[in-house]
Amino acid sequence: MSVVDLPLSIFVVDDEPPARHRLKDLLTDCGDQLSLQLVGEAGNGREALDKLSEITADVVLVDIRMPQMDGVELAQHLNKLPKPPVIIFTTAYDAYAIKAFDLHAIDYLLKPIRLGRLFEALTRARTAVPVRTEVLQELTPEPRKNLSIHERGKIYLIPIEQVLYLRAELKYVTVRTLEREYLIEESLSALEKEFSTRFVRIHRNCLVAKEEIGGFEKIPDEDGGELRWAVKLKGLEEKLPISRRQYFIVKEFS
Repeated sequence: MSVVDLPLSIFVVDDEPPARHRLKDLLTDCGDQLSLQLVGEAGNGREALDKLSEITADVVLVDIRMPQMDGVELAQHLNKLPKPPVIIFTTAYDAYAIKAFDLHAIDYLLKPIRLGRLFEALTRARTAVPVRTEVLQELTPEPRKNLSIHERGKIYLIPIEQVLYLRAELKYVTVRTLEREYLIEESLSALEKEFSTRFVRIHRNCLVAKEEIGGFEKIPDEDGGELRWAVKLKGLEEKLPISRRQYFIVKEFS
């Protein structure tokens, strides 16, 4: 059996049970002309992440507006999977979202969803590629509530309010919480832009959480000579050096 002949595996995410039932009925109708298989469903983003770490889906039909985690953030986390699914967003009319989707050629379905439109979207999904994370970040003005990593076959969420600092190291960014460090493949500049209200840059390679700044003190530089300012973060022994260009934060946050 060729790849083209394999059934398209589909996963449905919507916090409203009637909306999920409607989609499943429409998928059954699409099955008369399109080879597809419903492999699962979820009522929220966190449940979807857990299930999609264990279930392989070609396509995820996901509602944009959901409590706890919206559909756009869910799509960003799903991109951490070894084989990310193609995302088709479902939404009631939202002028901002529709404009953004049209601009980036991202597929979406307006509620109430019509059979013909769903069929067209699923037909295109066979040859579509997952939307890049950078593009997904441009779709919404709201920052994510979590960062995420793919570890031991599962996606783990890191609540942003638990992050003490973000430090760029080669192509990775170290995410530090009180408990441990994580490595993510994201741009520090993009993270600074997305989370500008929470973090402040202290060095070209480091952002710290404003609310976690416990104080400042002078420490020897790398050569052990001149004393330079460093940030002390609440709960951490580690002190993070401040570049001369960012010395103004000593006065600003003291």
